[in-house]
Amino acid sequence: MANFNFELNELELAEFGSWPFPLKAILVGFLAIVVFILGFWVDTKTSMLILEEAQKKEVELKTQYEERHFRAVNLPAYRAQLKVMKESFGTLLRQLPEKTEVPGLVEDISQQGLAVGLEFKSIKLLPEQAVDFYVELPMELTLVGGYHQLAQFVSNVSSLPRIVTLHNFSIVPLEQVNDGSQLLITLTAKTYRYTSERLEEKAK
Repeated sequence: MANFNFELNELELAEFGSWPFPLKAILVGFLAIVVFILGFWVDTKTSMLILEEAQKKEVELKTQYEERHFRAVNLPAYRAQLKVMKESFGTLLRQLPEKTEVPGLVEDISQQGLAVGLEFKSIKLLPEQAVDFYVELPMELTLVGGYHQLAQFVSNVSSLPRIVTLHNFSIVPLEQVNDGSQLLITLTAKTYRYTSERLEEKAK
C-alpha cells in the first residue's frame, strides 16, 4: 500500500495513458460527476430564471385582466357618468356670454354697483385674451364707495347668472363722508365668452 501511495504521488497528467486502469476509472468518474453537477447547476439556474420571469409575467397579466375586467363591468356606469359630465360641461359653457351679450352683462354689473350705493367713475373694456377653448373679456372698473358697499357688490356680482370674476383690487382712501371712509376702488372684472361652434364641438 505504501508503494502504491508513492507511485500515486509521482503520477502526472501528461502520462495519463500509462496510468493503472483503476486510477483512470476513478479520475474519469470524478470528472464526469463534476461535469454533471456543473451542468445541472447551470440548467437549474436557467430554469429558475425562466420560472421567475414567467411568474412576473403571470402577475402582470393577472393585473391587466383585473383592470380590464373592472372597466368592462363598470362600462355602463362610466358611460352614464360621461353623459352627466358632458351635460354639466354644456351647462357651464352656457353660463359664458356670447359676444353679443357682453353689453347686457356690463349693464348688469353696473346695476349691481349702483344698487349698493357705489358710484361708477369709469368702465373701460380691455382687449380680449384667448385662453384655451374660451376668451377672457376683461374690463377695468373705477368706483367710489365704502368697504361694506364693496363687499355687497362683490357678493351680488358672484350671484349673477353669468360667470364673472373680480381681480386686481386697488383701494385708496378718500375724504371722510358721514363718519365713513370713502374709497377709490379700481378692479378688473373678467367674464368669458365662447362661440356656438365651440359649444357644439365640446358637447359631442
